[in-house]
Amino acid sequence: MNKLLKLNIIGVILFLTSCSSSMSPIKVHNTLPTLTKSKYISSSEMEQSNCKVLTKNRTYTAPIGLFAKDDLKNAARGIDEWVTLDGGNAYVLRNYKWVNVGEETTQLHVEFDTLLCE
Repeated sequence: MNKLLKLNIIGVILFLTSCSSSMSPIKVHNTLPTLTKSKYISSSEMEQSNCKVLTKNRTYTAPIGLFAKDDLKNAARGIDEWVTLDGGNAYVLRNYKWVNVGEETTQLHVEFDTLLCE
């Protein structure tokens, strides 16, 4: 393998690993609700909603995706599964964070409440 090809491969690998590290808070809060089947309720809407909290402080560690949006898709799938298992139809995102699981890899952890809304 020639030297130029090796450098290109290394460049692509570095680019791909740097893309998956995280997202801004506004991007997470704008994107995650579009990826879940369950209804997203913001913390501020919770006070005015007709929702009953089924499970508080649920945590889910999403499988690692190639990009940050893939991490969000995996988290959305987990949120939907927990909402269904809890007998609900909505959730409130309480917190999230990307945690380093290696030198170049991060994993998304989400904290949420599952709800039953009318």
